Amino acid sequence: MPKLAPLEQNAEAGVKYFSGEATYSRSFTLPKGAKAGQPLWLDLGQVGDLAEVTVNGKPVGAAWHAPYRIDIGKAVKNGANTIEVKVANLWVNRLVGDAQPGAKPITWTAMPTYRADAPLRPSGLIGPVKLEK
Repeated sequence: MPKLAPLEQNAEAGVKYFSGEATYSRSFTLPKGAKAGQPLWLDLGQVGDLAEVTVNGKPVGAAWHAPYRIDIGKAVKNGANTIEVKVANLWVNRLVGDAQPGAKPITWTAMPTYRADAPLRPSGLIGPVKLEK
């Protein structure tokens, strides 16, 4: 997707009712005044539900509750850096999607759990994402 947006607000049913792990990646250079090895906080903003972060291929941490912040300073370098955020969400939205009229269910449960009109949970990397010294 070209920009961060809550998955559950997407018009496409496959995205709106997605359940699993979505991966977001981006390249960046260090902000002015920041130095490799010094604390540099990645603030993910809002996340639905769990985020795992790697910088330049190195795992730097996971966040499962607000504030979704991780110190990435020890993994960054001068010049270009690559960040990857894997976000896993709960099964709820998929179960609601499977309950929609005419939907071909993807999941199976022993008994019905969510109705088609159940509210969807915030899902994906919603942001805003910021780097803070």
